[in-house]
Amino acid sequence: MKDIEKIIRDNTGFFNNEEPFEGHFERFHAKMEAKQFVTPKRVSIVPHLLKAAVVALLVSLSSLWTWEHVLSPDARMMSLSEVSPEYKEVEKYYVQQVNLMENEIQDMWISGHPEEKEMLLDEIDQMDAKYEELQKDLKANPNDERVINAMIEHYEKKVEIMNYILTQLRSVKSDNENESENQINNENYETVRL
Repeated sequence: MKDIEKIIRDNTGFFNNEEPFEGHFERFHAKMEAKQFVTPKRVSIVPHLLKAAVVALLVSLSSLWTWEHVLSPDARMMSLSEVSPEYKEVEKYYVQQVNLMENEIQDMWISGHPEEKEMLLDEIDQMDAKYEELQKDLKANPNDERVINAMIEHYEKKVEIMNYILTQLRSVKSDNENESENQINNENYETVRL
């Protein structure tokens, strides 16, 4: 900075000899007057904050509506127990039966056949998915007897299928136990014969 000052002081004669171009002072004076009449703009943040608040409110309300009407499990489905007390008893009975049978199937399942168990679980999941569709239909039409009857028939079929599976598992388990008893008896017979 001191170097520039020194250059200017050393060359003051050069800077003072030159005149600005013609009309310079008039243009400069016009620009100065124009600046005096322009009032500085005040930037207000209130409109921006108000816009942001409105957007936030709209996003919140749309999120709540979406949750309530689309994503919420309670909003999508309706159970038989919500239709009447009689249907509540029917649903309670079938749910209890299905749970008991599912637990028994899990306890009895032979560990040597994981692919069969996986296939069975997939079938049960598909049945449950169909029941959820019926629950959605019931939500849309709470007094439709066809939907109510379809839900009860679904439970009946599920109990029937699970009962068949349990019968088959019991039969296989019984056959395996008989086979192992026969094997033990044959081994004992062989041991005694020797």
